[in-house]
Amino acid sequence: MITDEARKVVAQLNKKFGDNVVVLASDIRGDIIPRFTSGSTTMDYVLGGGFPGNQWNELIGESSHGKTALALKTIAANQVKDPNFTTVWVAAEQWVPEYAAMCGVYSSRIIVIETSVMEEAYDAVIAFAQSKSVDAIVIDSLPALSPSPELEKDMGEATVGRGALLTNKFFRVVGSAIKRSLVEDERPVLGIVINQYRMKIGVMHGDPRTTPGGEGKNYAFFTRCEVKRDEWIELGSGNNKVRIGQRMKVRVLKNKTAPPQRVAYFDFYFAEGGPCEPGEFDFAKEIAALGVIQEVIQRKGGWFYFGDRKWQGIESVIASIREEIDLKQELEHLVLSNTSNVVETSDGDE
Repeated sequence: MITDEARKVVAQLNKKFGDNVVVLASDIRGDIIPRFTSGSTTMDYVLGGGFPGNQWNELIGESSHGKTALALKTIAANQVKDPNFTTVWVAAEQWVPEYAAMCGVYSSRIIVIETSVMEEAYDAVIAFAQSKSVDAIVIDSLPALSPSPELEKDMGEATVGRGALLTNKFFRVVGSAIKRSLVEDERPVLGIVINQYRMKIGVMHGDPRTTPGGEGKNYAFFTRCEVKRDEWIELGSGNNKVRIGQRMKVRVLKNKTAPPQRVAYFDFYFAEGGPCEPGEFDFAKEIAALGVIQEVIQRKGGWFYFGDRKWQGIESVIASIREEIDLKQELEHLVLSNTSNVVETSDGDE
């Protein structure tokens, strides 16, 4: 039981610091960490239901392995769920309208900030976060941002450490800006930072890779996901092979709301010739694999069962999920309702 003296202290602190800064745990909303779909059922599954909102999430990987594609697909999927979903996209590299459109993004709901100046990008992000006027903020990418003194100096002049200092300060400020009330219903926001690996000089033992921005920023991320191309999806044979997509492998390195170190595999197509349109994940293959892993779909030899449905071969299951929207939605709901019991998802050996 909370004493009257404690309640008086709570009231005094809220008067001093602002309403609902100090609250009873029993008064905190149940959905204090909202979820945003990644567009991939398997990815949502290993994340524990999707990217956590009102927090920062990092996508790390080598160049051209699918980080931007995953971020764009995340935005596109949430635009479908919410026709008013608005995103701020810091294009430190380049905003490519054709690629965004291929991934299903509606550009009319994207605010693009095209700058490589770190201070400009960070100030803009903080302003939008504090305004509570947008639903997602994406920084693409952190290594492409440079402090203004570095851009203004000659090539031979050094500005060592300034970028890391600015980045650490940025996450301290914006971290509080994207937080939402513990008790009142406020517009949630999704934060995504795209980052790349760099090699440490002179490291002989252990992992030589690091990420730009200093070590301090890593504490600001609720999730850190390593995005990697597992293999190319090719059409044809011999010299006539054509790459039409890639199998993506995402390892969740850090996760504060679900078990970390889980791995998701899913297919992304960027050209014609596959079972999906360019810019799409193979959702049917993902749902079928998760259904079998969780035993939502029962397997007996070469036969697969769900309720009164029966298929011979996994390809038949996938075909039905692809063609029947009701079946797809039912299975997707069932597999995502059990995210607390996460298992590694793969249809092959790692």
